[in-house]
Amino acid sequence: MPDSSRANGGADSPDQRWMAEALLLAGAAAAEGEVPVGAVAVFEGRVVGAGRNAREARRDPLAHAELEAISAAARVLGRWRLTGVTLYATLEPCAMCAGALVNARVDRVVFGAADPKAGAAGSVLDVLGERRLNHRPKVTAGVLEAECAARLTAFFRERRV
Repeated sequence: MPDSSRANGGADSPDQRWMAEALLLAGAAAAEGEVPVGAVAVFEGRVVGAGRNAREARRDPLAHAELEAISAAARVLGRWRLTGVTLYATLEPCAMCAGALVNARVDRVVFGAADPKAGAAGSVLDVLGERRLNHRPKVTAGVLEAECAARLTAFFRERRV
């Protein structure tokens, strides 16, 4: 993963704090029968956008947690250029979400669990590190990775039973 780092931070790191917030949103999504992915957009130390998967409830393929969070952040900040924003997501963004993060000029993307089937921050594609694009957010992978992965694993295990 170019321009990426893998770090879990210390026990009291801001990355872990905000990822814990995203995990709460993922839990709410799971409680509603949605794939448990949560995301928060943080600007200057405060949450300016939050989202969770809602594709099933809305019957909308665009209702991904990351898109919900960046749309909310744009409304709160009153601008589409989300410079200064860090997006925390419990799962590695897909190509659609990664493209939106690039176009929104998000400064940094932090995710928990890698997505070996659809991840676009280095697992399958590396949209966030694509040098031909006009913007490349910094990427930190693996924050609260075990917790994020466990939530997804439990959800899909229950669905298969």
